[in-house]
Amino acid sequence: MNAMTVSTSVETTSTELNDLFSAKGMEGMLGTIWLIICAMVFGGVMDAIGALSRISSALLSLSNSIFGLFASTVASCLALNATASDQYLAIVVPGKMFAKAYEKKGLAPENLSRSLEDSGTVTSVLVPWNTCGAYQSGVLGVATFEYFAYAIFNWLSPFMTLLFAAFKIKIKMLTKKEANA
Repeated sequence: MNAMTVSTSVETTSTELNDLFSAKGMEGMLGTIWLIICAMVFGGVMDAIGALSRISSALLSLSNSIFGLFASTVASCLALNATASDQYLAIVVPGKMFAKAYEKKGLAPENLSRSLEDSGTVTSVLVPWNTCGAYQSGVLGVATFEYFAYAIFNWLSPFMTLLFAAFKIKIKMLTKKEANA
């Protein structure tokens, strides 16, 4: 228990390894842990007061096409990454909000999963106050704004999702058997 909660150090003959094996235990992660807890509480409150269903209704009213549905998913993931400050909320909340809409459009669930990953997961490290951005910045010792330009995959991924949706590339539809199940 002490190894987890207090500063630890393992001495070796290598100075590089000594730096690597010296840590603050859970104490060093408390900032990130508090951020995750606060983000989860925020998501629970938003769900409990009905704000999430209201937001999803507004977004779904704008999406009459398959591209619109993908765009709404991407926009909600990006917005939640920036406002809820947690990658998991940016994936789970839109996933719950848009699951039925994808089914109604005859889209296989893989499309929703891919959209969530392409816009919710990979962009979270680009937001400095997001748990992922705060963690990466802390571990790397580099501010998110400094590595942003080099994280090409991370900021390009949502655009590629929208491009694929616009041209219906790799968009899997439900089979008749799956639609009736």
